[in-house]
Amino acid sequence: MNALLPALTATAHAAAHPAGGTCRCAIAGAVLAERDDDAAVVRHGDTVAKAHTPGTGPGELALRLATAVRLPGVLLAPLRPEPVTLHGRLVTLWPYGTPVDPGAPEAAPWEAAAALLARLHRAPAPAGLPPMRGPAKAARAVERLRAAGPHPATEPVLRAWAALPAWARAEASAPSARTLCHGDLHLGQLVRHPADTGGWLLIDVDDLGVGDPAWDLARPAAWYACGLLPPDEWSRFLSAYREEGGPAVPSTGDPWPVLDVPARALTVQTAALAVAKSVAAERPLGEVEQAVVDACVRMGAIPP
Repeated sequence: MNALLPALTATAHAAAHPAGGTCRCAIAGAVLAERDDDAAVVRHGDTVAKAHTPGTGPGELALRLATAVRLPGVLLAPLRPEPVTLHGRLVTLWPYGTPVDPGAPEAAPWEAAAALLARLHRAPAPAGLPPMRGPAKAARAVERLRAAGPHPATEPVLRAWAALPAWARAEASAPSARTLCHGDLHLGQLVRHPADTGGWLLIDVDDLGVGDPAWDLARPAAWYACGLLPPDEWSRFLSAYREEGGPAVPSTGDPWPVLDVPARALTVQTAALAVAKSVAAERPLGEVEQAVVDACVRMGAIPP
């Protein structure tokens, strides 16, 4: 990563100024993200360069980029349709979009997120698109927890995982699930672009693929079930998804027969990552982290 970041910064600079000349950008070389999985994102002016996780397949990433290009108004499209290689890593270039303000939770665009998600779910899935990675991420989070070392919360989280049906603990959706899915929906995956129109778009195609669309609703459903998302915000999200014709849940009635298991899986995933990170940093769990662990304690009593 030490060698990659300067090269990624230079790539973003070159993409922002293809004709050369003096740079007068107010933001130059800002690191927007440097994640545990070694993905990194750098911004220069209105251009963003992303180095994807090691091991990302070039063919699968190219298909995901092509899907974003084909769905304007739903997914932010890349500046170039193909990834490039930099220091052995796949790199993509994107226009910068204004993210959701984490300091203004009352203005969170739940309706926009739901409507975009419903439109994504209704779009035809391109041939050859791989499975979306939502279920796989839950299973990998549990493996990371098992490798993290001792912690008082480890046992209840693993017990909640074991209480899920076997199909939910598999690393992929059922082969018959062929809906186009985002794979990692949360409010950090929305940006306004272009900034002057104020329209929201979904970003981050890393987990995009075919699968069960209920997994894309699982995180807000889990937050609601854990008491982290107020009922009115959950209601706004669910209503907007239904009004846009989203296929993941019935158009009326109780959505929980469909959402219960994916929401519980996302709760375990969130708790497992929280505990693993707290062990690595040798720090106590935060308030939100403890809330999802407490939910796992309750879930552990539910038989598979």
